[in-house]
Amino acid sequence: MRIFSSLYSKVLDWAAHPLAERYLGMLSLAESSFFPIPPDIMLLPMTIARPEKSWRYALITTVTSVIGGIIGYLIGKYLFIYIGDAIIDFYHAQAKFDHVKSLFNQYGVWIVFIAGFTPIPYKIFTITAGVLSMAIVPFVLASFLGRGGRFFLVAALGKWFGPRYGEQLHKVIDIIGWITLVIITILLILYAAYK
Repeated sequence: MRIFSSLYSKVLDWAAHPLAERYLGMLSLAESSFFPIPPDIMLLPMTIARPEKSWRYALITTVTSVIGGIIGYLIGKYLFIYIGDAIIDFYHAQAKFDHVKSLFNQYGVWIVFIAGFTPIPYKIFTITAGVLSMAIVPFVLASFLGRGGRFFLVAALGKWFGPRYGEQLHKVIDIIGWITLVIITILLILYAAYK
């Protein structure tokens, strides 16, 4: 089944939409505070479709992601009892949340930078930073460095390799998608078995 190639084509169409930058910003903002889908899935196709705007797209993604991170921070600091618990429960992430708290105690602001750069769910770290009343200035700086590093790297890859490899990617995206899905399923089964 060619599910992933049709999705890839649809995302490329969205990337060329006149309001694509707004959608990218909204997705990035939401992902940093409560939404599960990372903005990379829109950022990369947008840079492939319009490589000349890749740095602009990376900047939009970074700025809105940090704003979303600040929203997550505020949720943790002031609304955790009302909203934060619900978000943690929705994602069944209480164990992750407790682990993240211990990481904050061990690594401080560096954990925000690491979480911002890696595919670890950043929203858990933003909410935890608020719960623990981390100083806001170091939090924002670490978020800018981590998120900016990640999104500018994605934009660079799209800009430099996208035009050359975009068509080839479209041809093999279904294979990559199914392999990734199988790997994730195996990892989830192993995680559940050894939990």
